[in-house]
Amino acid sequence: MEQEMKCKEASIMLMTTTPTVEGKSIQAYKGVVFGEVVAGVDFVKDFAAGLSNFFGGRSGSYEGELIKAREEALSEMQKRAQSLGANAIVGIDVDYEVLGQNGNMLMVSVSGTAVLLG
Repeated sequence: MEQEMKCKEASIMLMTTTPTVEGKSIQAYKGVVFGEVVAGVDFVKDFAAGLSNFFGGRSGSYEGELIKAREEALSEMQKRAQSLGANAIVGIDVDYEVLGQNGNMLMVSVSGTAVLLG
């Protein structure tokens, strides 16, 4: 899975779950980078998700929160890679956890290796 993200102040950065990029060589390893986001789910979304669970179907409110949290975590990781002088991140791993006593917090953490591709 390759993804290119454009940061507002910089050029496009290649991000992939694979350890290499076909047709490119890794010139330098800049270090492991992370992005973490903890997002809360409010009562209304929690209630709507409960209805979806009861009646069947997908929970659009939870899916939206999940997508937003994942994109923010990837963006945070990209900024950290750029600060190291990288132009790509390889070997990306995405993890999800439910936090809080009521399970109303979602943590998305991403990690990968910041590299300089030539």
